[in-house]
Amino acid sequence: MRGSRIIGTGRYCPERVLTNFDLEKMVETTDEWIVSRSGVRERRIAAPEEAASDLALAASRLALESAGCAPEELDGIILGTVTGDMMFPATSCLVQDRLGAKKAAAFDLNAACSGFIFGVATAHAFISSGRMDKVLVIGVEVLSKITNWKDRSTCVLFGDGAGAAVLEACEPGEGILATYMKSDGSLAELLHLPAGGSRKPATAETIARGDHFIKMKGDGVFKYAVRAMEDAALHALAEANLTVDDVDVLVPHQANIRIIDAVQARLKIPAHKVVVNLDRFGNTSSATIPMAFDETVRSGRVKKGDVVLLVAFGGGLTWGAVLFRYV
Repeated sequence: MRGSRIIGTGRYCPERVLTNFDLEKMVETTDEWIVSRSGVRERRIAAPEEAASDLALAASRLALESAGCAPEELDGIILGTVTGDMMFPATSCLVQDRLGAKKAAAFDLNAACSGFIFGVATAHAFISSGRMDKVLVIGVEVLSKITNWKDRSTCVLFGDGAGAAVLEACEPGEGILATYMKSDGSLAELLHLPAGGSRKPATAETIARGDHFIKMKGDGVFKYAVRAMEDAALHALAEANLTVDDVDVLVPHQANIRIIDAVQARLKIPAHKVVVNLDRFGNTSSATIPMAFDETVRSGRVKKGDVVLLVAFGGGLTWGAVLFRYV
């Protein structure tokens, strides 16, 4: 079995910035209320003509550039999203075509906010088995298109963006040290989009009821998110025979500052090791972790040899972690 390592990252954020003060003019809310309950101060919103593939393409090009990898070298493209351009074909196929990655097998992966984690774990499995040598993993969302901008409990949280990473084969133990994935479908209704699929196809009634917008039970999500992210982190560390003290950088899913703070407290990890950027980007679902990690890399906050822990939780419910040494 071979190992795999991340050799390049990239991110793309739409130009439009929507602040909490802008939201005060749209719904009954205040900047103080939003910040105290979520930690979000502003978020990026895609232009009307921008789709998931547009954001993903921009992030992917930057990731390939930083990796020194040509699109033609890619063996696979795995794209995590819940807001693809259309039901089919896969958004990854659209990105593959526009990149010119002629030999890459491309497919989408829906694990909600855990999408990038599940994508990296899948890419690692393909590379370790020898089936692929270089894989592009993308997390992208345009959640503004499925957000009810009259519902203050959800519209203040979400934003749009994309992040990507290139993985390649390496010696075992040099890059990824452990991966962990878990799901619990019995809790699906805590965070879901009721209509638009085969259960409830689009009708005048589903549109009138707002069933094509995100539905979330915030208290339930908070309760399970904290425990699930702690569970994922500890499982990954145990698999690698490491402890929390060995972690140099923790990149958690950027859902809510209270969730991040609670996970930090449970793991007893120092605040200076925890990456937080949701104040500027909000919750971009599967894009939060690759965006935050790319920002961390480009700022120099993560150094060669550092042990990095990525951990996420999302609708499904899904949760997972990737532990690796940054090389």
